[in-house]
Amino acid sequence: MIKIAKFGGSSVADAEHFKKIKAIVDADPARRFVVVSACGRRFKGDTKVTDLLYLVNAHVKYHVSCEELLEDIGQRYFDIADELELTYPIREEFAAFAERARSGGYSTEELVSRGEYFTARLMAEYLGLPFLDAATVVAFHHDGTLSMNRTSELVQEYGQQGGFVMPGFYGATREGQIKLLDRGGGDISGSILAKCLGADLYENWTDVSGFYSADPRIVPEAQPIARVTYEELRELSYMGASVLHEEAVFPVREAGIPLVIKNTNAPQDPGTIISETADEGEAEPIITGVTGKRGFVAINVARDRTKPRVGFMRRALSVFERYDVSVEHMPTGVDRFGAVVQEQDVHDSLYSLVGALGLWATFRRRSSRSRLRSLRVWRLSLPSAVTCAAVQVSRAICLACLVRPA
Repeated sequence: MIKIAKFGGSSVADAEHFKKIKAIVDADPARRFVVVSACGRRFKGDTKVTDLLYLVNAHVKYHVSCEELLEDIGQRYFDIADELELTYPIREEFAAFAERARSGGYSTEELVSRGEYFTARLMAEYLGLPFLDAATVVAFHHDGTLSMNRTSELVQEYGQQGGFVMPGFYGATREGQIKLLDRGGGDISGSILAKCLGADLYENWTDVSGFYSADPRIVPEAQPIARVTYEELRELSYMGASVLHEEAVFPVREAGIPLVIKNTNAPQDPGTIISETADEGEAEPIITGVTGKRGFVAINVARDRTKPRVGFMRRALSVFERYDVSVEHMPTGVDRFGAVVQEQDVHDSLYSLVGALGLWATFRRRSSRSRLRSLRVWRLSLPSAVTCAAVQVSRAICLACLVRPA
């Protein structure tokens, strides 16, 4: 049996978490293929190594000293190596990295990827497994897209059958140019590896015991969810349940590999299984879960007697297409419809887009009296001679409630 064990940033934050990972890996001989993220937050208010590396890149770009940042990052790794008595020459390797970083010798992607690289180097020695650089086996095209076929070939060629530790989040082109996956892409790396190796199970280890029916920080009574489908997982992840990157679903789903979310700090908890079907006779709740995501704008369009007007909605949606804005949700009524879009997508074009939807319109800003008191609502006020249409824009929080069919 082959299990891919991917450990997120919170699971590799310090030496104590390294010890927890070793206990987890040693407890099951099937866990011989390990993927790690860069060191995450050790405590509330701490900063992830990846975020620090992005800051280093910005400092170098604008010719600002990054000495303190590099010292902070290096000390994170030195502390781990010292406490675990590792022999990997982390001080020498990091000094060479820091020198090249100061001189601007790295691309942004290669500089940021070093967080995962150094974490995997230390983890490989501590677990007694070979190190496999993701740049060797995770293949990218020049346009930044993943080459799954070539990746599978390279994993078979270079991957040690007895197991290895691989850094997540990055890969490389044929010429060795480092490319990054989406932020949080370590989850995707683990999923890719699971598919390439034909794994029996993909374990994603984090700091929570799977998915809950709601955010337990907001709803203390939230209950753990024993199983979700791949589709439900993607919906929950996309809409704010930040346990797993939503794109991590595709490789394992295509290969029919079940995925489980486990807690590094409580490995005895069953976690959440992600699979297409439930076990026979297994009872499941009607509502899978409720989650929410900020950063949306709701644009509501109303017009009298729209029902008999064939093509009205299509013409309205063509405006969004013209401004290259993707519509996330579309609640509708008899004489109105709403278009929910990501706020960042209309940051520079909102007024123009709304103007195209409601001609001759003028803005009147007013405070919202809804429960979202800190937000503002912009309402389009049309002249009395033009009463055929109205457009209202408001910032919104999107909520998703997944209900299973009976």
